Amino acid sequence: MFGPVMPSSSTTADSTDHFVVFHKLSQWMTYSIMEPLETMLNIEWEHSNLLTGLPEYRNGGLLIDLGFMTLKPKEEERGLVNYKHNALKPGQPAVEVVPTFEPSDPVIIEWRAMTVATLDRIAVEVRKQLNLPNLTLAQVLQGGTWNAGREIASVSRPNTKGPPIAILSDGTLF
Repeated sequence: MFGPVMPSSSTTADSTDHFVVFHKLSQWMTYSIMEPLETMLNIEWEHSNLLTGLPEYRNGGLLIDLGFMTLKPKEEERGLVNYKHNALKPGQPAVEVVPTFEPSDPVIIEWRAMTVATLDRIAVEVRKQLNLPNLTLAQVLQGGTWNAGREIASVSRPNTKGPPIAILSDGTLF
């Protein structure tokens, strides 16, 4: 299995059903090589429709910034306390104030899982609205949600252009 596996607090822990698997890096790399290999080597992929959306901050940030998803008030408050605590550490850059959580926090796990599920729904609707039934999820991500997330972040948080929720990470969270 590629990518982190995180326990979800929204399901019971009495089976493996409470684990959420995120394949961000492996999916991203797969999406990146598919089109060039199709074009240059005429390779056809089977079951590419089973690839998932990317649970990353541009896609998830778009959903938060547009109000499609929101933090519960107590979680937002907890995230802002985390931000203040982290901001007081020596060497921390001055950034916009956003709720902040550890990668293993249930808020982050739920946000990432809901992002993946919602991207599938967005892709279905985009295909329908554009009358492009063969539009791939990768095309929706690249030409739509990821870029839109980046643009709205740059307007909403011009200093950092970062996400509306920060993840305290050393860069190894994929």
